[in-house]
Amino acid sequence: MLPTILDLASLQSAYAAGLSPFDLVEEVIRRRLASDDPAIFITLTPDDDLRTAAKALLARAPKPNSLPLWGIPFAVKDNIDVAGLPTTAACPAFAYHPADDATVVARLRAAGALVIGKTNLDQFATGLNGTRSPHGAPRSVFDRDYVSGGSSSGSAVAVASGLASFALGTDTAGSGRVPAAFNNLVGIKPTPGLVPNVGVVPACRSVDVVTIFAATVGDGVAIRKVMEGYDAADPFSRKAASTSLPASGQRIGVLDEAEREFFGNRDVEALYDAAIERARALGATIVPFDYTPFRLSAELLYNGPWVAERLAAVKDFLASNADDFDPTVRTIIEGAKAYDAVDAFEGRYRLETLRQKTRREWEKVDILMLPTSPTTYTVEEMMADPIVKNGHFGRYTNFVNLLDCAAIAIPAGFDANGHLPAGVTLIGPAFTDEALAPFADAMHRTLSAGMGRDRAAAIPEASRVPPADDGSVPIVVVGAHLSGMPLNHELTSSGGYRLKTCRTAGDYRLFALPGTVPPKPGLVREPGFTGGGIEVEVWAVSPEAFGRFVQKIPAPLGIGKVMLDDGTAVSGFLCEAHATTAAKDITEFGGWRNFIRAAETMA
Repeated sequence: MLPTILDLASLQSAYAAGLSPFDLVEEVIRRRLASDDPAIFITLTPDDDLRTAAKALLARAPKPNSLPLWGIPFAVKDNIDVAGLPTTAACPAFAYHPADDATVVARLRAAGALVIGKTNLDQFATGLNGTRSPHGAPRSVFDRDYVSGGSSSGSAVAVASGLASFALGTDTAGSGRVPAAFNNLVGIKPTPGLVPNVGVVPACRSVDVVTIFAATVGDGVAIRKVMEGYDAADPFSRKAASTSLPASGQRIGVLDEAEREFFGNRDVEALYDAAIERARALGATIVPFDYTPFRLSAELLYNGPWVAERLAAVKDFLASNADDFDPTVRTIIEGAKAYDAVDAFEGRYRLETLRQKTRREWEKVDILMLPTSPTTYTVEEMMADPIVKNGHFGRYTNFVNLLDCAAIAIPAGFDANGHLPAGVTLIGPAFTDEALAPFADAMHRTLSAGMGRDRAAAIPEASRVPPADDGSVPIVVVGAHLSGMPLNHELTSSGGYRLKTCRTAGDYRLFALPGTVPPKPGLVREPGFTGGGIEVEVWAVSPEAFGRFVQKIPAPLGIGKVMLDDGTAVSGFLCEAHATTAAKDITEFGGWRNFIRAAETMA
């Protein structure tokens, strides 16, 4: 029996155990018929066409899991072309029948994936709430009174309901992230240009990104890797320039008090605070940063000349079919007529000025962690005030593509009543897509909130994203090289980064060495001694930096293997036993930092 949520690891395991693509197709057909949300799809892949696709897959690749996405069912937002199915962008009068798949769809099909249908959306991908469609409003899988998020509404609900293993969305202002938050999913938002947009009806062509809704970070990354790659037919396509981040010990930028806005939703604020503490527990350094230049950049997307890009995408159709537009979508797009070419250039100048200001904030942090959406609303509330309340959803998402960032949205848990979910998004500079994934995966796994509507589901170990192996050498520091201590710069200046804070095994003593400048401790192992261990930090440095570092260590200190409380042995600072004869035993303090703090208090 297949699980509720069709994550890749579970489905691939079922295939390995004898499930056939024909069995999978029949289950997808059954689930589509049983769905209680009639607004998820605009066009379904006909049942017989699904069966034919399964037969063709077996003829092309008969061995289970012999292709990266062998027999994996996926849904496609209906502004992305799928040959054989109409593309409507949620506007029936706009519909056309593409002869070819969009580049991303073609790549996924080549990898063995099966398209199950085209999903509903806010018309012309204009909205973050999911109510702006003549096909109805898909609903949150946790409460049908609430919006699903948009514009990739049907895509998120299809995955969260267990109808598809993953789904494609598009993201201009947050459409690949907000629906993920509202449905307890992961949303992968690649760097602009990393994934081709050929065969995608544009919203804002210069900043649009095809996105992925998935049950786990590992699933989303695997799917992104199939989709990505330069395509000369897309004028905004780029060749990836992989950018690394610290594998651990990251500096995580969080909202300072002045820029916090949750529109009265204390539950979402509490979940954001809890996410900050989970990041800290994973070894991150939490750094409040100034969100102001990011927020001002975000405002340009809808309150600046970029809205004219939405008009550019549909201007001919609007001229002849204005009455076929959703009224709110039409109001937004026709607002572009207030801007001229001068406004466009002045908007670009404003964005670049703000970009310079954001660079100062990026110098303080490695990753930003923001609420995906500061609140949510019922469908009734959204329909009563569609532009203002939709704008609330984009407060922390609208800047990301304008400022050329990568992002991964992850679940953050449920409100105090266990009713509705919320999410946080990890954001990095351009082409940090791969580097963001291990920390995003680790954060998701600390939550235990299930996947999609199945709150009890465990994230499969097979989907774990391993930390990046950058060839660095770990080293244990115990005194003046700890974070914030006088010699820590010797680690950071050579590109070192903190992996974790932990303790030694229990048979170590710590001594304050006399006459050292700056003051230094000596760590000595004493077999048979039973204590609580000594607090240490594990840092990572390049092999070259490690060599230079070791050469500078003064006697009586040296490098040896330090046994940690988890049973691992890591190279680190140790002291020759003879040097402790005249030294003060400070083991009772549990670590150098506590000893220094106590000494400062006494002074």
